[in-house]
Amino acid sequence: MHERRKSDRPVVPAKPPNNAAQAAAEVVEERGLAKGNATSKTRPGHSAGVSATSALDRVRHVAQTDKEARFTALLHHVSVDRLRAAYWALKPKAAPGVDGVTWQDYGQDLEANLQDLHGRVHRGSYRPRPSRRVYIPKADGRQRPLGIASLEDKVLQRAVVEVLNAIYETDFVGFSYGFRPGRSPHRALDALAAGIVRKKVNWVLDADIRGFYDAIDHGWMLKFLEHRIADRRMLRLICKWLKAGVIEDGKRSESVEGTPQGASVSPLLANVYLHYAFDLWADQWRRRDAHGDMIIVRFADDDIVGFEHQKDAQRFLAELRGRLATFSLELAPEKTRLIEFGRFAAERRTERGLGRPETFQFLGFTHICAKTRAGRFKLTRITDSKRLRAKLHAVKRELRRRMHLPIPSRASGWPAWCEDTSPTTPCPATSRRWTRSATRRPGTGTRRCGAAASARV
Repeated sequence: MHERRKSDRPVVPAKPPNNAAQAAAEVVEERGLAKGNATSKTRPGHSAGVSATSALDRVRHVAQTDKEARFTALLHHVSVDRLRAAYWALKPKAAPGVDGVTWQDYGQDLEANLQDLHGRVHRGSYRPRPSRRVYIPKADGRQRPLGIASLEDKVLQRAVVEVLNAIYETDFVGFSYGFRPGRSPHRALDALAAGIVRKKVNWVLDADIRGFYDAIDHGWMLKFLEHRIADRRMLRLICKWLKAGVIEDGKRSESVEGTPQGASVSPLLANVYLHYAFDLWADQWRRRDAHGDMIIVRFADDDIVGFEHQKDAQRFLAELRGRLATFSLELAPEKTRLIEFGRFAAERRTERGLGRPETFQFLGFTHICAKTRAGRFKLTRITDSKRLRAKLHAVKRELRRRMHLPIPSRASGWPAWCEDTSPTTPCPATSRRWTRSATRRPGTGTRRCGAAASARV
């Protein structure tokens, strides 16, 4: 299924020649390794956490060289130092969990709290708190449920994720981009654009899994984890997080399936689940069953698959539904579409008397078949209209809320400047604006800032 002892380098995997030898594993690559990929050491930061120790480097090396290895001792890598680095990597202004403990509260006696957490984890007496259920609006008007974990759980989950990333970053395939160190939505968009423009893509499948985070089967999740993890303490710890439950309106509900969207460990667990449920199967299908070029880009539960032939696309979609059903997943019919898209889509649709090629949305952008001034095909991306309208409405509401507030409340940066300067001195924003204007139209000077003048009156 996968070539052993090879890093997953391709950004946009495509179908290689049928007679390609193992040494030609990089035939389908479009670009080199992304910065910060699994072959490099983990670096400090919000995404990577604490710098990897030599012991964690050995775990990464074994995971990369032996794809069948199962790790029996992982929990001891969750040290006090790693917990401390995980705490400092958290956002200080993040919302608290059900216990109401904020980042500042936990940090008042940080070392004692970390020592206590570390001891409880290794004694087996650690018990996670249920997540606090909140809802945030989506661009289409619906509500997205989130689970906010307590701060102590966030610290431990981030430390565990760093340890597990040393294993799974060597296993994940190249077309998986969601919530991984060194990868971002921009890289996924670039990979998709490169695949559509450089490969023979005539059909695009826009697939979305219905309620993915709420539909993850705990039994399959543990089976997938056991492929690489044999440390029973680590597996029990993950099982505790899966079954911690949520609190909504003061009532606690048990979690029999799914993982809270918003927890630090959820993105990794989601990637592991889809790695076995979708990625490996899709890569095998691309290599064995596709008759033409095929590209795949996945970001979390959003998949874009490009095909050269329509029959390949239809067969893949039919088999994908059965594959996902095996793991208690299903495609959202209102969001899953197979459309004609690519460099020849406009011409072929014109010959059949149809309109312009359809568009599709991916990661907040609408992808459009367009042409350059020379008449060549180009892929155009514009902001998704639903998200744009939602953002404009939010800005309008905020402006109306501030409309009758006094100047110090509306613009916190102006009053301090106005008190320290004379009425004839332009404010920095006005100065920069008139400086640019003066370079285009010589002779134009600067004006007195209206905010400064009104503040002096």
